[in-house]
Amino acid sequence: MVITGAASGIGRALATRLSRLGSPVALADVDEDGLKATAAALHGRVLTRVLDVRDADDQLRFAAEVREWLPAPLAAVFNNAGVAVTSSVLDAVPEDDDWLHDINFHGVVHGTRAFLPILVEQGEGAIVNTSSVYGLLGVPYQSAYCAAKFAVRGFTESLRQELRGTHVRAVTVHPGGITTNIARNARVRRDPEGRGRTHEQMAAQFEAMTMTSPDKAAAIIHTGVDRGKARILVGPDAYLFDALARITPTHYNAVLTRVLQRARRTEAV
Repeated sequence: MVITGAASGIGRALATRLSRLGSPVALADVDEDGLKATAAALHGRVLTRVLDVRDADDQLRFAAEVREWLPAPLAAVFNNAGVAVTSSVLDAVPEDDDWLHDINFHGVVHGTRAFLPILVEQGEGAIVNTSSVYGLLGVPYQSAYCAAKFAVRGFTESLRQELRGTHVRAVTVHPGGITTNIARNARVRRDPEGRGRTHEQMAAQFEAMTMTSPDKAAAIIHTGVDRGKARILVGPDAYLFDALARITPTHYNAVLTRVLQRARRTEAV
């Protein structure tokens, strides 16, 4: 198995779960210390690689290393690395949006292109690309994130059609709110709602509303891939987003706003 974004969050939880089940895991992340911590907690065969997923050439070199290192066919590639930016469109900083797109979308594309030839050559395996519930619905102050995650969804669904008739699968993953460090590591210039909240306060509010742990998310993703699913929804909120996208594709934000307001009132009690 190959996992990017393995230094923390869902990536680390996937590495832990798959290694515990006996799978060799090749782990990559730009965070060298976090990557070492993940690897140190594993007991099976592991390869680690400090990798910036924005670098297409380095992704190709990583794929070549994995091909040489793996003792068996490559079962799955989890293109999981991701970051966040919170801003209104009006106040967006282009450099922040470019940073996010290069990691969240182009990183997935580079990873897919690097490892897909291995899977096609061996005639089996899965490309598992992490989108988001924000790849199902557009959310205020998340324009860059939504754009990238919608792009991951479209890219992967297109690839899925190209792979029909083969034994290589393309899988999209749509996590809801997962309790990770993504909000704390996000780029936030100011409170986009004008409420004067600090970055720390916004991150804490996000974490208070998350509904799924990384370990639970990893279990759902692994089970979904193992069962041959093409699209995996992670967490009860993911099912809500999916339903709203189908039932009220243009007015869903009114429902989400009411849910958020109710959550904030509960938090304040």
